[in-house]
Amino acid sequence: MPEGHVTHRMASAYERTFGGRPARSSSPQGRFAEEAAIIDGRVLDSAECFGKHLFCHFGHDIVHIHLGMAGKTRLNRADGGEDLGEEVVQLAPGDPGERPVLGAVRWRIENDEAWLDLTGPAICELTDAEGQAAVLERLGPDPLRADADPERAWQRLHRSKLPIAALLMDQSVFAGVGNIFRAEALYRAGLDPMLPGVALKRVEFEQLWDDLCDLMAYAVDTGRIDTVRPEDDPAATGRAARVDRHGGEVYVYRRDGQPCHVCGTTVKTTTLATRNLFWCPTCQPLSRRAAAVAARRKQTEARRKQTEARRKQGVER
Repeated sequence: MPEGHVTHRMASAYERTFGGRPARSSSPQGRFAEEAAIIDGRVLDSAECFGKHLFCHFGHDIVHIHLGMAGKTRLNRADGGEDLGEEVVQLAPGDPGERPVLGAVRWRIENDEAWLDLTGPAICELTDAEGQAAVLERLGPDPLRADADPERAWQRLHRSKLPIAALLMDQSVFAGVGNIFRAEALYRAGLDPMLPGVALKRVEFEQLWDDLCDLMAYAVDTGRIDTVRPEDDPAATGRAARVDRHGGEVYVYRRDGQPCHVCGTTVKTTTLATRNLFWCPTCQPLSRRAAAVAARRKQTEARRKQTEARRKQGVER
Protein backbone atom coordinates (compact mmCIF):
# COMPACT_ATOMS: atom_id res chain seq x y z
CA MET A 1 0.00 0.00 0.00
CA PRO A 2 1.40 3.45 -0.90
CA GLU A 3 2.42 5.47 2.15
CA GLY A 4 1.18 8.95 2.96
CA HIS A 5 3.94 10.77 1.07
CA VAL A 6 2.68 9.29 -2.24
CA THR A 7 -0.79 10.75 -1.66
CA HIS A 8 0.69 14.15 -0.85
CA ARG A 9 2.70 14.03 -4.07
CA MET A 10 -0.51 13.15 -5.90
CA ALA A 11 -2.26 16.19 -4.43
CA SER A 12 0.58 18.41 -5.59
CA ALA A 13 0.44 16.95 -9.10
CA TYR A 14 -3.35 17.35 -9.38
CA GLU A 15 -3.22 20.95 -8.19
CA ARG A 16 -0.12 21.94 -10.15
CA THR A 17 -1.33 20.40 -13.41
CA PHE A 18 -5.08 21.03 -13.33
CA GLY A 19 -5.76 23.56 -10.58
CA GLY A 20 -7.44 26.91 -11.18
CA ARG A 21 -8.92 26.18 -14.61
CA PRO A 22 -11.58 23.95 -16.17
CA ALA A 23 -10.63 20.29 -16.56
CA ARG A 24 -12.32 17.45 -18.37
CA SER A 25 -13.32 14.39 -16.36
CA SER A 26 -14.29 10.91 -17.54
CA SER A 27 -14.32 7.29 -16.39
CA PRO A 28 -13.07 4.98 -19.17
CA GLN A 29 -13.75 1.99 -16.92
CA GLY A 30 -17.31 3.23 -16.31
CA ARG A 31 -17.50 2.76 -12.53
CA PHE A 32 -17.11 6.49 -11.90
CA ALA A 33 -18.94 7.67 -15.03
CA GLU A 34 -21.96 9.31 -13.37
CA GLU A 35 -19.81 11.21 -10.89
CA ALA A 36 -17.27 12.21 -13.54
CA ALA A 37 -20.07 13.70 -15.65
CA ILE A 38 -21.06 15.96 -12.73
CA ILE A 39 -17.60 17.54 -12.46
CA ASP A 40 -16.73 17.42 -16.19
CA GLY A 41 -15.57 20.85 -17.33
CA ARG A 42 -15.47 22.21 -13.77
CA VAL A 43 -12.56 24.05 -12.16
CA LEU A 44 -10.35 22.14 -9.73
CA ASP A 45 -10.14 24.58 -6.83
CA SER A 46 -7.70 22.63 -4.68
CA ALA A 47 -6.38 19.20 -3.77
CA GLU A 48 -5.46 18.30 -0.21
CA CYS A 49 -4.37 15.25 1.77
CA PHE A 50 -5.05 13.87 5.20
CA GLY A 51 -2.99 10.73 5.71
CA LYS A 52 -3.63 8.41 2.77
CA HIS A 53 -6.86 10.18 1.78
CA LEU A 54 -6.89 12.67 -1.11
CA PHE A 55 -9.66 15.23 -1.60
CA CYS A 56 -10.01 17.11 -4.91
CA HIS A 57 -12.36 20.09 -4.56
CA PHE A 58 -14.64 21.15 -7.43
CA GLY A 59 -16.79 23.77 -5.75
CA HIS A 60 -19.13 21.97 -3.35
CA ASP A 61 -18.34 18.60 -4.92
CA ILE A 62 -15.28 16.70 -3.69
CA VAL A 63 -13.60 13.67 -5.24
CA HIS A 64 -12.38 11.44 -2.39
CA ILE A 65 -9.58 9.00 -3.27
CA HIS A 66 -7.82 6.29 -1.28
CA LEU A 67 -5.36 4.17 -3.26
CA GLY A 68 -5.62 1.11 -1.02
CA MET A 69 -3.28 -1.79 -1.81
CA ALA A 70 -3.51 -1.69 -5.61
CA GLY A 71 -4.23 1.93 -6.58
CA LYS A 72 -1.91 3.69 -9.02
CA THR A 73 -1.69 7.04 -10.75
CA ARG A 74 -0.26 7.69 -14.18
CA LEU A 75 0.50 11.29 -15.15
CA ASN A 76 1.09 11.99 -18.83
CA ARG A 77 2.37 15.32 -20.14
CA ALA A 78 3.12 16.43 -23.67
CA ASP A 79 6.36 18.01 -22.40
CA GLY A 80 7.55 14.92 -20.49
CA GLY A 81 6.67 12.91 -17.43
CA GLU A 82 6.42 13.81 -13.76
CA ASP A 83 7.30 11.24 -11.15
CA LEU A 84 4.53 10.65 -8.61
CA GLY A 85 6.34 7.75 -7.05
CA GLU A 86 4.33 5.54 -9.39
CA GLU A 87 4.50 4.59 -13.06
CA VAL A 88 5.00 7.47 -15.50
CA VAL A 89 4.66 7.76 -19.27
CA GLN A 90 6.90 10.27 -21.02
CA LEU A 91 5.95 11.75 -24.37
CA ALA A 92 8.18 13.66 -26.75
CA PRO A 93 8.08 17.48 -26.35
CA GLY A 94 5.13 18.88 -28.26
CA ASP A 95 3.70 15.46 -29.06
CA PRO A 96 0.00 15.49 -28.12
CA GLY A 97 -0.07 11.68 -28.20
CA GLU A 98 -3.02 9.38 -28.66
CA ARG A 99 -4.01 9.43 -24.98
CA PRO A 100 -4.52 5.66 -24.82
CA VAL A 101 -6.41 4.07 -21.97
CA LEU A 102 -4.07 1.65 -20.21
CA GLY A 103 -5.75 -0.61 -17.69
CA ALA A 104 -9.04 -0.12 -15.89
CA VAL A 105 -8.98 3.67 -15.53
CA ARG A 106 -11.49 4.64 -12.85
CA TRP A 107 -11.05 8.41 -13.28
CA ARG A 108 -9.28 10.45 -15.92
CA ILE A 109 -8.84 14.20 -15.47
CA GLU A 110 -7.31 16.11 -18.37
CA ASN A 111 -6.68 19.39 -20.13
CA ASP A 112 -4.86 20.28 -23.33
CA GLU A 113 -1.41 19.81 -21.79
CA ALA A 114 -1.79 16.68 -19.67
CA TRP A 115 -3.95 13.86 -18.40
CA LEU A 116 -3.85 11.87 -15.19
CA ASP A 117 -5.30 8.37 -14.89
CA LEU A 118 -6.31 6.67 -11.65
CA THR A 119 -6.52 2.87 -11.63
CA GLY A 120 -7.37 0.32 -8.94
CA PRO A 121 -8.21 2.62 -6.01
CA ALA A 122 -9.92 1.32 -2.90
CA ILE A 123 -12.04 4.49 -2.87
CA CYS A 124 -12.96 6.88 -5.66
CA GLU A 125 -16.21 8.63 -4.82
CA LEU A 126 -17.92 11.97 -5.08
CA THR A 127 -18.71 13.49 -1.70
CA ASP A 128 -19.17 16.88 -0.05
CA ALA A 129 -17.82 18.81 2.94
CA GLU A 130 -19.92 16.75 5.35
CA GLY A 131 -18.63 13.50 3.87
CA GLN A 132 -15.04 14.73 4.07
CA ALA A 133 -15.53 15.76 7.69
CA ALA A 134 -16.78 12.26 8.51
CA VAL A 135 -13.58 10.75 7.07
CA LEU A 136 -11.34 13.18 8.94
CA GLU A 137 -13.12 12.43 12.19
CA ARG A 138 -11.74 8.89 11.99
CA LEU A 139 -8.14 9.93 11.33
CA GLY A 140 -5.30 10.77 13.65
CA PRO A 141 -2.84 13.60 12.95
CA ASP A 142 -0.82 13.49 9.73
CA PRO A 143 2.93 14.17 10.24
CA LEU A 144 3.02 15.81 6.81
CA ARG A 145 0.45 18.49 7.62
CA ALA A 146 1.45 21.79 9.18
CA ASP A 147 -1.79 21.84 11.18
CA ALA A 148 -1.26 18.37 12.67
CA ASP A 149 -1.70 18.11 16.42
CA PRO A 150 0.61 15.37 17.77
CA GLU A 151 -1.12 15.63 21.15
CA ARG A 152 -4.07 13.76 19.66
CA ALA A 153 -1.78 10.85 18.74
CA TRP A 154 -0.18 10.87 22.18
CA GLN A 155 -3.53 10.77 23.98
CA ARG A 156 -4.62 7.71 22.01
CA LEU A 157 -1.26 6.00 22.12
CA HIS A 158 -0.29 6.26 25.77
CA ARG A 159 -3.61 4.82 26.92
CA SER A 160 -3.29 1.72 24.77
CA LYS A 161 -1.81 -1.65 25.69
CA LEU A 162 -1.30 -2.55 22.04
CA PRO A 163 2.27 -2.75 20.68
CA ILE A 164 3.69 0.50 19.38
CA ALA A 165 4.21 -1.23 16.01
CA ALA A 166 0.46 -1.83 15.75
CA LEU A 167 -0.43 1.68 16.86
CA LEU A 168 1.84 3.26 14.24
CA MET A 169 -0.19 1.52 11.52
CA ASP A 170 -3.51 2.54 13.08
CA GLN A 171 -4.70 5.46 10.94
CA SER A 172 -6.80 6.76 13.83
CA VAL A 173 -3.54 7.33 15.71
CA PHE A 174 -1.02 8.25 12.99
CA ALA A 175 -2.55 9.16 9.62
CA GLY A 176 -0.37 8.36 6.62
CA VAL A 177 2.21 6.13 8.30
CA GLY A 178 2.63 2.79 6.52
CA ASN A 179 4.72 -0.32 6.86
CA ILE A 180 8.02 1.17 5.68
CA PHE A 181 7.92 4.28 7.85
CA ARG A 182 6.69 2.15 10.78
CA ALA A 183 9.66 -0.22 10.62
CA GLU A 184 12.26 2.44 9.94
CA ALA A 185 11.09 4.98 12.52
CA LEU A 186 11.07 2.33 15.25
CA TYR A 187 14.56 1.21 14.28
CA ARG A 188 15.95 4.73 14.25
CA ALA A 189 14.39 5.30 17.68
CA GLY A 190 15.81 2.03 19.03
CA LEU A 191 12.34 1.01 20.17
CA ASP A 192 11.16 -2.54 20.65
CA PRO A 193 8.22 -2.93 18.21
CA MET A 194 6.27 -4.86 20.83
CA LEU A 195 6.54 -2.13 23.45
CA PRO A 196 2.98 -1.31 24.58
CA GLY A 197 1.84 2.21 23.84
CA VAL A 198 1.08 2.73 27.51
CA ALA A 199 4.76 2.09 28.31
CA LEU A 200 6.15 4.64 25.84
CA LYS A 201 7.70 7.67 27.50
CA ARG A 202 6.58 11.14 26.45
CA VAL A 203 10.09 12.09 25.32
CA GLU A 204 10.26 8.92 23.19
CA PHE A 205 6.95 9.79 21.56
CA GLU A 206 8.09 13.33 20.77
CA GLN A 207 11.31 12.08 19.20
CA LEU A 208 9.38 9.48 17.19
CA TRP A 209 6.89 12.08 15.94
CA ASP A 210 9.65 14.52 14.93
CA ASP A 211 11.53 11.80 13.07
CA LEU A 212 8.40 10.74 11.19
CA CYS A 213 7.83 14.35 10.16
CA ASP A 214 11.37 14.60 8.79
CA LEU A 215 11.43 11.21 7.04
CA MET A 216 8.05 11.65 5.39
CA ALA A 217 8.75 15.23 4.30
CA TYR A 218 11.96 14.06 2.64
CA ALA A 219 9.98 11.37 0.82
CA VAL A 220 7.51 13.97 -0.46
CA ASP A 221 10.38 16.12 -1.78
CA THR A 222 12.32 13.28 -3.42
CA GLY A 223 9.71 10.65 -4.29
CA ARG A 224 11.64 7.92 -2.45
CA ILE A 225 12.03 6.69 1.10
CA ASP A 226 15.56 7.08 2.47
CA THR A 227 15.94 6.43 6.18
CA VAL A 228 19.62 5.53 6.61
CA ARG A 229 21.74 8.14 8.35
CA PRO A 230 24.82 9.47 6.48
CA GLU A 231 27.25 7.54 8.66
CA ASP A 232 25.53 4.25 7.74
CA ASP A 233 24.96 4.76 4.01
CA PRO A 234 26.90 2.94 1.25
CA ALA A 235 29.22 5.89 0.60
CA ALA A 236 30.36 5.92 4.22
CA THR A 237 30.53 2.18 4.86
CA GLY A 238 31.55 0.82 1.47
CA ARG A 239 28.68 -1.67 1.37
CA ALA A 240 26.65 -2.27 -1.77
CA ALA A 241 23.68 0.01 -2.36
CA ARG A 242 20.19 -1.38 -1.94
CA VAL A 243 18.53 -2.78 -5.04
CA ASP A 244 14.76 -2.91 -4.56
CA ARG A 245 11.70 -1.78 -6.50
CA HIS A 246 10.82 0.58 -3.63
CA GLY A 247 14.14 2.43 -3.96
CA GLY A 248 15.95 4.25 -1.18
CA GLU A 249 18.24 3.08 1.60
CA VAL A 250 16.59 1.50 4.64
CA TYR A 251 17.73 -0.20 7.84
CA VAL A 252 15.31 -3.12 8.27
CA TYR A 253 12.32 -2.97 5.91
CA ARG A 254 12.29 -6.08 3.65
CA ARG A 255 15.80 -6.94 4.90
CA ASP A 256 14.87 -10.01 6.95
CA GLY A 257 17.67 -12.57 7.03
CA GLN A 258 20.29 -9.93 6.20
CA PRO A 259 22.79 -8.36 8.62
CA CYS A 260 21.91 -5.11 10.33
CA HIS A 261 23.86 -2.19 8.81
CA VAL A 262 24.93 -1.06 12.27
CA CYS A 263 25.52 -4.13 14.46
CA GLY A 264 25.55 -7.06 12.04
CA THR A 265 22.73 -8.95 13.81
CA THR A 266 20.33 -10.76 11.47
CA VAL A 267 17.23 -8.68 10.82
CA LYS A 268 14.06 -10.46 11.94
CA THR A 269 10.51 -10.48 10.65
CA THR A 270 7.14 -11.56 11.97
CA THR A 271 3.48 -10.91 11.19
CA LEU A 272 1.56 -8.34 13.19
CA ALA A 273 -2.06 -7.61 12.32
CA THR A 274 -1.63 -9.30 8.89
CA ARG A 275 1.35 -7.09 7.92
CA ASN A 276 5.04 -7.98 7.91
CA LEU A 277 7.07 -6.37 10.69
CA PHE A 278 10.86 -5.99 10.50
CA TRP A 279 13.31 -5.19 13.29
CA CYS A 280 16.83 -5.73 14.62
CA PRO A 281 16.83 -7.66 17.94
CA THR A 282 20.08 -6.01 19.03
CA CYS A 283 19.41 -2.38 18.08
CA GLN A 284 15.78 -2.71 19.23
CA PRO A 285 16.07 -4.96 22.28
CA LEU A 286 13.09 -6.28 24.18
CA SER A 287 12.57 -3.60 26.78
CA ARG A 288 11.96 -4.31 30.44
CA ARG A 289 8.65 -2.52 30.09
CA ALA A 290 7.59 -4.73 27.18
CA ALA A 291 8.86 -7.87 28.93
CA ALA A 292 6.87 -7.05 32.06
CA VAL A 293 3.69 -6.52 30.06
CA ALA A 294 4.32 -9.72 28.09
CA ALA A 295 4.79 -11.64 31.35
CA ARG A 296 1.51 -10.31 32.74
CA ARG A 297 -0.29 -11.25 29.54
CA LYS A 298 1.17 -14.75 29.73
CA GLN A 299 0.00 -15.11 33.32
CA THR A 300 -3.47 -13.85 32.43
CA GLU A 301 -3.70 -16.29 29.53
CA ALA A 302 -2.56 -19.15 31.76
CA ARG A 303 -5.25 -18.30 34.32
CA ARG A 304 -7.85 -18.08 31.56
CA LYS A 305 -6.92 -21.55 30.29
CA GLN A 306 -7.03 -22.99 33.82
CA THR A 307 -10.47 -21.51 34.38
CA GLU A 308 -11.68 -22.87 31.04
CA ALA A 309 -10.28 -26.30 31.86
CA ARG A 310 -12.07 -26.37 35.25
CA ARG A 311 -15.29 -25.26 33.60
CA LYS A 312 -15.10 -28.08 31.06
CA GLN A 313 -14.37 -30.61 33.80
CA GLY A 314 -17.46 -29.42 35.69
CA VAL A 315 -19.62 -29.85 32.59
CA GLU A 316 -18.31 -33.37 31.98
CA ARG A 317 -19.14 -34.44 35.54
